[in-house]
Amino acid sequence: MGKIQEILENPFVSKSIRTLIIIIVSFCLHGIVKKIIGRHTEKNLKVLTGKKTQTYVNLIKSLIKYTFVGLTVLVILQTWGININSIIAGVGILGAIFGLAIQDWLKDIIRGSSILSDNYFSVGDIVKYKDIEGKVLELGLKTTKIQALRTNNVISIANRNIDQIEIVSNVIFVRVPMSYDVPVKKGEKVVSEIIEKIKESDKVKDCIYKGIAELGSSSVQYLIQITCDTATKLQTERDALKIVLLTLEENKLEVPYNQIDVHQK
Repeated sequence: MGKIQEILENPFVSKSIRTLIIIIVSFCLHGIVKKIIGRHTEKNLKVLTGKKTQTYVNLIKSLIKYTFVGLTVLVILQTWGININSIIAGVGILGAIFGLAIQDWLKDIIRGSSILSDNYFSVGDIVKYKDIEGKVLELGLKTTKIQALRTNNVISIANRNIDQIEIVSNVIFVRVPMSYDVPVKKGEKVVSEIIEKIKESDKVKDCIYKGIAELGSSSVQYLIQITCDTATKLQTERDALKIVLLTLEENKLEVPYNQIDVHQK
């Protein structure tokens, strides 16, 4: 017994035993937490299904696993008399410096993951970035590439700027200006002619009259709503404006413009 007690009182042996106990306790706690997560996941899999859900579950399990490993290592180091405060402080300083150096890169990765997971937009969608409307060509974790509709130029956008990207709708609003001298009934009749001609285009899905949009300084603005494929919006708008001008000419109506009256005494 005396020899056993002497062995147990040996600093190296006692620290080794405590290290073993810490590892066993950590292993057991990790197993308990893993089971709790497993049960919670099974209850929610009926609602949340698919590969993405399983991916997120596996990610959470991995994070918990490495967290337990990290904490266990720190406790073991403390047991062996190593000052972990200086280690934590050093890691914190290095982490802060490293984080500042790659913060834009991390923002791109996080935003890119959000785009892919939330289906904010997809390849082939028409989006607007600042004053540029374009078709999404490629989605990556760091950048999104779009092809401008007006110039066909390919633009690469950092994913951290996702809040500046708008999804373009498939609706165009075209205004038909007419002079105040034109009676409303006649004006709406001309607008009906314009709508019927616009509907003849293969690019147009629907075209309806929305009413009078504005009483301008020199004209009444009749509003037309056109529904079409977003990829053909620009050309559809050009064709619609041409139809507006031709129909006004056929009805011997001029497009009003601002005039300045000069009075002489």
